[in-house]
Amino acid sequence: MRRLSPARLTIRARLTLVYGGLFLLAGVLLLGVTYALMSQRLPQNSTFTVNRVGPAPGDPTSPPAAGTDGTVTPMMGGEVGLPSADEMKQVTQVADQARQDALEALLTQGGIALVVVGAAATAFGWLIAGRLLQPLHRVTETARRIASAPDADHGLHERIALTGPPDEIRELADTFDLMLARLDQAFDSQRRFIGNASHELRTPLTLNRTLLEVMVVPESASPELRQLGDTLLAVNARHERLIDGLLLLARSEHEVAERSYVDLADVLEHVVAQVPPGPVTVRAEAAEAPTTGSSVLLERLVQNLVENGVRHNVPEHGWVRAGSGTGPDGTVWVRVENTGPVVARYEIPSLFEPFRRLGGDRLASNPPGAGLGLSIVRAVARAHGGTVEAEPRPGGGLVVTVTLRTAR
Repeated sequence: MRRLSPARLTIRARLTLVYGGLFLLAGVLLLGVTYALMSQRLPQNSTFTVNRVGPAPGDPTSPPAAGTDGTVTPMMGGEVGLPSADEMKQVTQVADQARQDALEALLTQGGIALVVVGAAATAFGWLIAGRLLQPLHRVTETARRIASAPDADHGLHERIALTGPPDEIRELADTFDLMLARLDQAFDSQRRFIGNASHELRTPLTLNRTLLEVMVVPESASPELRQLGDTLLAVNARHERLIDGLLLLARSEHEVAERSYVDLADVLEHVVAQVPPGPVTVRAEAAEAPTTGSSVLLERLVQNLVENGVRHNVPEHGWVRAGSGTGPDGTVWVRVENTGPVVARYEIPSLFEPFRRLGGDRLASNPPGAGLGLSIVRAVARAHGGTVEAEPRPGGGLVVTVTLRTAR
């Protein structure tokens, strides 16, 4: 039989064991002290005095006089009015037996009473321990809700706001609330910084693109100048996509407040229809998948999945298969599967981090993207209360599945 280790007991169980153990120990000590006091108070090997009853001294019919110590010396004849030696022995035995019975009754009945009251005290200690630990359970439940939030900063607005006496648990709850406030402020500052920086950077990029287009358009421009202008326009376009991605990432990290009906099948067919012809074949297998949320963000989610599958593919005979449907557990899903390079399973979590690409290539001369595609997908999915999972495809490529709540 497997023994329960003390380290696996809850705090409530350990407190109950401590309360019950201390009570039983105190009861055993009290019973022992009572037994010792009763044993001293009850007579042992008793001697008895017999008061004379009958004629006055000097009467011929009176029994012999008592000794000077007040005890009666039995006579061999067994005179009338005086107990014999056997009778005195019987009386002594009865007294000793009564003393022994009293002490045994004290131990037996006291032990039974101690067990009964100890069990009641242990149950009462269990209730008291639960009552004392109730504020701690409140702290734990709040921390669990925040930890299970869809995103890292979702739920940081919650506070325990524990009331009661200023004890150790109240101090713990107040410290936890202060930590949540600091974290919430830090995440808000980070989002504001990303948004403000992105807005500030879009203006000079738009101006650069306009100047480059004006410079390249004239027929008098030399081929070298045109080539340089086209290269700078491509770099500028990539920077614009990067800024747009940062803006979308900062916006999608907030939970969607205003929701509308969206069929992911319609979104998927629309996105696939917008893919330009190329070496990679894209086909849609869309089934009805109703959900609620922001149609703009959900379209960007599907678009990023399809573009990511097209961009990270094989040079020849590549394909992307996108599908949608309804799950048996009241969810809808969008799945994009593509051919491509072999992806190790341990590299998949890093693909969802911003500016992370397969193989860690961040310094390539012509990187295929900004490294925000799957990060935006995860942020949009979490903002809608959903999840995203990726699995390596046998033979190369990925299978990315986004699961969202169905429309009610």
